[in-house]
Amino acid sequence: MQRIIRVIAGARCQRAHEDQAMKKDSSSLDLDSLTPSERAELERHGFEAPALIERYQKSRQGLTQNRVTGQVSPPKPESLVRVPEPGSADYERYKELGEAALRRGECALAVLSGGMATRMGGVVKGLVTAVEGKTFLELRLAEQDALAKKYGKRPPLWLMTSQPTHEPIVKALGERLGQELDVFQQNLSVRLNESGELFRDSQGRVSFYSPGHGDFPEALKRSGLLQRFQEAGGRYLLVSNLDNLGGGLDPVMIGLHLSGDAAITCEVVEKLAADKGGVPVDYDGRTVILEEFRLPTSFDPTTIPVFNVNTLAFSVDSLLAQDIPWTYFEVNKLVDGVKVLQYERLIHELTFHLPTRYAVVPRQGARSRFLPVKDMAELEARQAEIKSLAHERGMLGS
Repeated sequence: MQRIIRVIAGARCQRAHEDQAMKKDSSSLDLDSLTPSERAELERHGFEAPALIERYQKSRQGLTQNRVTGQVSPPKPESLVRVPEPGSADYERYKELGEAALRRGECALAVLSGGMATRMGGVVKGLVTAVEGKTFLELRLAEQDALAKKYGKRPPLWLMTSQPTHEPIVKALGERLGQELDVFQQNLSVRLNESGELFRDSQGRVSFYSPGHGDFPEALKRSGLLQRFQEAGGRYLLVSNLDNLGGGLDPVMIGLHLSGDAAITCEVVEKLAADKGGVPVDYDGRTVILEEFRLPTSFDPTTIPVFNVNTLAFSVDSLLAQDIPWTYFEVNKLVDGVKVLQYERLIHELTFHLPTRYAVVPRQGARSRFLPVKDMAELEARQAEIKSLAHERGMLGS
């Protein structure tokens, strides 16, 4: 009995020591030094101090890692659905379904607009001139005008902004902001230095950042836009990057999604050697999207034949109902020459939890669903493609 008591007492002592260490780590984040206005700004955009403390503690204890463990393999061919060719029976069937949904006002587009174009001089990417004097944002607005003219209903367009892009985008939209055009801001968090203290820049200011496009479901729910859309009969929501003008509302893609029973349709393209980013893989019995930095080091990403384009269609009911335990990844950055820590999440983690189908879409020509622009050289090189696609989709007139 005495031995058992000593063992229990020793275990309690060890737990007390661990608890004390945890408390020390917690206090080292120095979140109490946030001013009332800084804390209010953070909390208004989803920040929870205990959650950040927990992420930091688990990371320091080796309880989290960016790379997955388990069996990873290329997706089975039957997991990839090819978009039918124009004129085929399936193409016409999907097109009819999608056009009917557009006429009923059941479709909306959300555009990820939080990025600063660092490779274009650190400007708001949405306000960069893309083609014929029109910015990326103006082309998106023109596309919605064209859809409204064609189908008699203007699909809602929602822009997820970040702290640095929110005000410039709101200013650019001006009086157009209204019921069918709205903005909502993604979450905010704070950077830490390597020792786990709140990082401040050379002026003593807290360094805010947005924790990634995994914020999308939470930030959209917080805005109330999705709930109101559902109440008005909304069924389909497409999410795409602002700079990928190929990722707009297309009746064939809408019909393809609505004809199935998956909560998500994730668009992929034939992979090129230069493509770096997310890929679909079979992981522990499920096809999911993994970024390359999450793949096991022993896995060769060149064995994957397709590439994720970050355009996803959601069934509105499923997106509203989801409540998943998000994974945050530790990311190292240099800010003012100082190495800092930040924790980010990715929207594609939803593929781990919701039924997903993978649609192989065109990446060339006027039907392209993937036309990204990352820097000025790429923008210049793609002028002809962008212009052709923009005319095809009514962004520059017919």
